[in-house]
Amino acid sequence: MVREQFDYDLQSLQDKIIELGKLADVALKTSMEGLRSKDVDCALQVIDNDYKSDNLEEEINDLAIMLITKQQPVATDLRRIFSSVKIASDLERIADHAVNIAKATIRLGAKELSVSLDTIEEMYKIAQKMLTMSMDAFKDENLVFAKQVAEMDDEVDELYGKAVRELMVSIPEQPKDINQITQLSFVARYIERVADHITNVAENIFYLVKGKHYLLNE
Repeated sequence: MVREQFDYDLQSLQDKIIELGKLADVALKTSMEGLRSKDVDCALQVIDNDYKSDNLEEEINDLAIMLITKQQPVATDLRRIFSSVKIASDLERIADHAVNIAKATIRLGAKELSVSLDTIEEMYKIAQKMLTMSMDAFKDENLVFAKQVAEMDDEVDELYGKAVRELMVSIPEQPKDINQITQLSFVARYIERVADHITNVAENIFYLVKGKHYLLNE
């Protein structure tokens, strides 16, 4: 009976991770929608909803502590608990970066953008796919997906370099738009960091399944 309750709580922990992943995904999508359409209300929605991710991460941490202190987890259980806490931390940071993108959108205001968002959009599409795949990998303990996620991070890194170069080149041509260029360079950086956090999730899935730490993207 004790083990049944423990397994139920472990499943609850996993369900909360999946829910946090969905919150991070929605925050990221909404922040990018706001950026594209210069929609301040959309950006404010991301900021206002961030407490949901913060609260859920706290719930995950509290549940993890309860499982360790009140139950008697074996080594594989402990791996699941510790990796869940680490994954939750990375997912919460992804939601934080969505908030950062939303704040950049507010700073940009309603003025038409003088530089292209194409490379940033490309970065986002890959990062969003990485997030979806990482959550599927977590649910199914799918190491093939986890490895693919880490490999996709290289694409985001390359595009980040491209985005920064494009933005820097535009400064002499459009010196009056330095604020726009600066804010968009921040957005590119936030998306690059999102991809890094998703790679951390993939590494923790490897730890969960294999019981060893693997650096998937050096």
